[in-house]
Amino acid sequence: MRILLTALNMFWEEQKVKKLISMFALSAVIALPVFADDHKAKVGMITTLSGGGSGLGIDVRDGFLLALKGNNDIEVVIEDDQRKPDIAVQLADKMIQSEKVDILTGIIWSNLAMAVVPAAVNQGKIYLSPNAGPSALAGAGCHKNYFNVAWQNDNLHEAAGGYANSEGYKNSFIMAPNYPAGKDALTGYKRFYEGELAGEIYTKLGQKDYAAEIAQIRASGADSVFFFLPGGMGIGFMKQFAQSGIDLPVVGPAFSFDQGILQAVGAAAMGVKNTSQWSKDLDNDANVKFVADFQAEYGRLPSLYASQGYDTANLLASALKTTSVNDQDAFRKALKKADFASTRGSFSFDTNNHPIQDIYVREVIKEGDIFTNKIVATGLKDRSNAYVSECKM
Repeated sequence: MRILLTALNMFWEEQKVKKLISMFALSAVIALPVFADDHKAKVGMITTLSGGGSGLGIDVRDGFLLALKGNNDIEVVIEDDQRKPDIAVQLADKMIQSEKVDILTGIIWSNLAMAVVPAAVNQGKIYLSPNAGPSALAGAGCHKNYFNVAWQNDNLHEAAGGYANSEGYKNSFIMAPNYPAGKDALTGYKRFYEGELAGEIYTKLGQKDYAAEIAQIRASGADSVFFFLPGGMGIGFMKQFAQSGIDLPVVGPAFSFDQGILQAVGAAAMGVKNTSQWSKDLDNDANVKFVADFQAEYGRLPSLYASQGYDTANLLASALKTTSVNDQDAFRKALKKADFASTRGSFSFDTNNHPIQDIYVREVIKEGDIFTNKIVATGLKDRSNAYVSECKM
């Protein structure tokens, strides 16, 4: 595997890049700049590696590269989108026109995905999403070249709404950032939640201070709080919410309670129920191997983002075993088969190229000095998505 890394200008990130380059030095030497072998491919990874939300992109990247360790058939060009749509578009244009990539992947944020994916797939490129799953790309805007390996944005929030019902919550206060994934989040929660809403607000993407929102929650008469605030937003909110002294149960998706976030949130997250399609304690061979290998390679526990990057790379590798990326019809069919061992266990694609999978309820626990999650229930079984009937592929 040949890896090209640019635009990583933060010191700590540079150190990690140097480590990665040294790990893959041998494969970098022998990789070919032009592929004659039908079972080779060039991948352009655009993801968030600096600034707010960089931990998510780093985990996707690290999981992806771990799955391809020792695989010399796939060249990976990696760029940092800085969580900016205009930068993501520029990088995609560069990768398509100059780098001549066959496949694009890596985008974390749905607003960036909406800026990049439609143009890329309409230019004949395959896009494999390891994270963002906006509803606009699942329904009428679906495309035969777009495969989401993670979830459709609504999925985890739907399971949270169902869990709120099971707990008897009747008056939830719900909040999310004002961008496509945030809107999908609250739509998904409300699709399954049967109670009333004490309040519904959209916050600024990247917001750090939640004093005003917490004051609204306090005054609302809510019996529970649901929020979707990924990355640093979730860290900030949970710390401030705990300090407020408001004693209400919190429910959320894994994005606000995942491995990379929990250590920063600390005890404020203990006992919180959250929903996810993946957990480190899923007992299947692929996941056991992934968790052990990731810890050995990077010295930390994996997150769901890392698992999604890992599964995305393994899906790609499985398709290349049987056909060429140059034969797009055959390659799409090979991707659609999803003939790989997923960290999630059972995994398949529905007709709109989004997963059919179980969504679990997890609880934040502490193992020694480490905050982590364990599965306590299955929230949704074999869940597809609400938009599949709108897709006319």
